[in-house]
Amino acid sequence: MTRSLPRLIPTGTCWCGCGKETAIGAFFSQGHDKIAEAALVAAEFNGSVPQLLHAHGYGPGRSAIHQAVEAGTWQACPEKDCWYKGTAQSVRTHQRKYHPTDHSAQAKSIP
Repeated sequence: MTRSLPRLIPTGTCWCGCGKETAIGAFFSQGHDKIAEAALVAAEFNGSVPQLLHAHGYGPGRSAIHQAVEAGTWQACPEKDCWYKGTAQSVRTHQRKYHPTDHSAQAKSIP
């Protein structure tokens, strides 16, 4: 189930509140998205991620990770029996690190 979100437009100023200018098309200066995320959890949920999850109906019995995959914004690692899920880029990084394929060995065995 995907909900409709408003289209946001970068303003040229970092959305974390630091006041720095951003690159064209960017909402944040580099790394400041994580600063804003942590500040939001601190301001609204006393720094508690479990409180954040609970406030949005997640926790045991309802997985935010599962919902992200169902919404199509995250994906599961395609390797058999692998638990990992994340953005497309993070799944690619995970695969390179934990499920490397030695294509050179396969190529040598082909006559």
